[in-house]
Amino acid sequence: MSALSEFVKARRKRLKLTQEEFANKAGVALTVVRKIEQGKENLSLSKVNQVLRMFGHVMGPVSERDETGNR
Repeated sequence: MSALSEFVKARRKRLKLTQEEFANKAGVALTVVRKIEQGKENLSLSKVNQVLRMFGHVMGPVSERDETGNR
């Protein structure tokens, strides 16, 4: 599972919300939350950011390499 899907699922569960409740609070369709939590790759960045804003986060560029230059 991807870091994004794990992050959203864990945070949603910490809030004790179902996927449907969370989707309603985030203002997105239930399918958006499901796709994120399933680790789907064909996601709308604006919808992902809408979900992440519920936790005070947004997507941003992250290096694939660590400080030593390794992946």
